[in-house]
Amino acid sequence: MTKEQIAHFEKIVASQLERIEKMKAEGDFIDYSALDTLIIGICGGDGIGPEITAQGERVLRFLLADELAAGKVEFRHIDGLTIENRVAVGKAIPDDVLEELKACHVILKGPTTTPKAGDKWPNIESANVAMRKSLDLFANVRPVKVPDQGIDWVFFRENTEGSYAVGSQGINIDDDLGIDFCVATTQGCDRIIRLAFEYARKTGRGRVDAVTKANIIKTTDGKFLRVFEKIAEDYPEIAHDNWFIDIMTANLINEKRRRDFRVMVLPNLYGDIITDEAAEIQGGVGTAGSANIGKRYAMFEAIHGSAPRMVEEGRAQYADPSSVLRACSMLLDHIGKVEKAALLEKALDICCLTERKVVLTGRSTGGTGAEFADYVMETVKALS
Repeated sequence: MTKEQIAHFEKIVASQLERIEKMKAEGDFIDYSALDTLIIGICGGDGIGPEITAQGERVLRFLLADELAAGKVEFRHIDGLTIENRVAVGKAIPDDVLEELKACHVILKGPTTTPKAGDKWPNIESANVAMRKSLDLFANVRPVKVPDQGIDWVFFRENTEGSYAVGSQGINIDDDLGIDFCVATTQGCDRIIRLAFEYARKTGRGRVDAVTKANIIKTTDGKFLRVFEKIAEDYPEIAHDNWFIDIMTANLINEKRRRDFRVMVLPNLYGDIITDEAAEIQGGVGTAGSANIGKRYAMFEAIHGSAPRMVEEGRAQYADPSSVLRACSMLLDHIGKVEKAALLEKALDICCLTERKVVLTGRSTGGTGAEFADYVMETVKALS
């Protein structure tokens, strides 16, 4: 290795040690009820993102009408997270956009385009990964529910470590050897695993399962599993078990076994992959929402991509907003509007799973996202 490559590795280690000290010093979760005004940022992203987040904002304004009128809630629009703008400044999140995000308490975010090898775009870091690190959104929470199949899962995916922590900082030693890095800290593992057990206790879910590949990835996944087993001792009323990621992907499609799972906690990469599989079982990635939780900030989003082809073909208005509306329900629950969150979730179950008066196809053969949002709000009114 060259001196420059060794220095690069040392810099990565130093930055992670610095992050550990910040985690040791972090305080408690923010108390939203103590705020004079809760600020909700609406960040459309790019591709179909602005279209579907606009529908999410409409539904949130409808459900929070009283709070808006009383000045208890304020919406702020945050532009500038498009791939074009990010490439122009050479950053995953432009500095001015990041400052706008930090001025909010919670954020509803649309999908953003992440360049991959062979794209026309430069290889900048994922805006999602950058936002999670910048705002320390360490917990990615993704619920999946299919009542008639007995499926009621909640995944707690660690958001700031694992294979994604320094995913854009790997080293090409020479033309033949490339090396990436995987990160696990005691503090990072502790806070995501403890949050999963606390959620299980709070909601009466009697089981938490860890998902790793600790038999092969012995250092980082091994740390995650050791911390899991230690924390489980603090929750004797909650059953716990651990699984390897490969067999868990099989378990989720095993109709005899999958009903048993309730809360699953897992490192970053595995969580990214397996929650898409779970969402597909529910009806597709367009049906699932996602929460990214930290102690100071929280961000809620759809789990699917930006679908630039739909925009190129003039079909953005037909994009399905179901996923971002599920995220809106999670946002409401997170800020303490539990009853309104449950009402929206129930309305979405009716609109997506049972009644289905407005069918979305992504094309003019089905309804538009605005028509679907109207349908959801009408359903909420009928349930109220």
